[in-house]
Amino acid sequence: MLDYPIKFNPILKEKIWGGNKLKNNLNKETTSDNLGESWEISGVSGDISVVANGELKGFSLKDLLNEYKAKIVGEKIYSEFNADFPLLIKFIDANTELSVQLHPNDELAQQRHNSFGKTEMWYIMQADKEAKINIGFKESVSKEDYIARLEEGKIVELLNFEEVKKGDSFFINTGKVHAIGAGVLLAEIQQTSDVTYRIYDWDRTDDEGNSRELHTALAIDAIDFEKKDDFKLNYKKQANTSSEVASCKYFTTNYLPVKGEVKKDYSNLDSFVIYMCVGGNGVISVNGNSENIKQGETVLIPADNKQVDISAENCELLEVYIK
Repeated sequence: MLDYPIKFNPILKEKIWGGNKLKNNLNKETTSDNLGESWEISGVSGDISVVANGELKGFSLKDLLNEYKAKIVGEKIYSEFNADFPLLIKFIDANTELSVQLHPNDELAQQRHNSFGKTEMWYIMQADKEAKINIGFKESVSKEDYIARLEEGKIVELLNFEEVKKGDSFFINTGKVHAIGAGVLLAEIQQTSDVTYRIYDWDRTDDEGNSRELHTALAIDAIDFEKKDDFKLNYKKQANTSSEVASCKYFTTNYLPVKGEVKKDYSNLDSFVIYMCVGGNGVISVNGNSENIKQGETVLIPADNKQVDISAENCELLEVYIK
C-alpha cells in the first residue's frame, strides 16, 4: 500500500495579497484571481491533506499516520510526533507584499498557542524584475526604538530588503521579521504551525475598509531585534546530485537537478522524503510504481521505501526530509 509516490490534493488559500501565478505558472485549478497559497502537504488541524492518487486515494494524512505510523514517517519521527505530521509544505504567490511578520519559537508557541514554533525556509521559483523580500533589520535595534517607529508608522525604515531572483534561497529563524515582496513566487518548507504575528500591513484595508489585525503586543517578546546575516543560503547546483541548501533539527532541504536518471538510496535515513518540483518535469518511481511530477507538484515517499528512481530530461527538485 505504501510502495508508491503519494500525491495529495492541494489545499488552496485565497489571500488579500495573492495573484494568478499559482494558477498560470503552477497549474493549480482555481478561478480565483487572488490565490496566495497552495498547501501541498499539511497536517494542520482543519487543513489536513487528502491523498489524490493510487490505492490510498481519499485517505487523509492523519489516516495514514494512524494506520501506518512509523512506516510513513520513520521510527524516530513517529516517537516524537505520533500522528502529527511535522512539516507544512507550500507554494506561495505574492502579487502584492505580505504583511511584515514573525513567528514565535517552540517554547513561546507551546505556552501561548499549544503549537509548534515556525522555523521556515524559502526557495525562489520566479521573481518579477526588481522584486524584493524583507528579511531582518538593517541594523540591530532596541525594543524602545522599534516601538517608537511602529507607533509613528515608520517601521519600514528599520527593515532590511533583499532583491531576489530564481534559485535564491533563504532561512528564516523564529523571531526574525520578514515579508515576501510583490512579484515573488516561492516554495516554502516549515514546521507544522500556522502561528504568525503580524506587525505591519502596509496600511492596507479590505473591500469594506477594515485593516487586518496586528499582533503588536504578542510580537514584542518574540522578536529578535539583533541584525544577523544568517539568512541567505548558498548551495551547489550539480546535475544528478543532492546539494544541501538548508539543514536544521526541523528539516533538511537539498537541491536536486535531474538530467537523465538518478537512483536514490535512503537505507540510512529514518525519515519520509518529500520532493517538490520547482522546475521542469520528470518521473519518480518506487518499487516499479511510477508517478509523473511537474513544476508545482509535490510527492511524499513513505519512510518504508529506501530506493527511489528519478528520470527526467530536465527536472529541478527540492528533496526534503528530517535527519
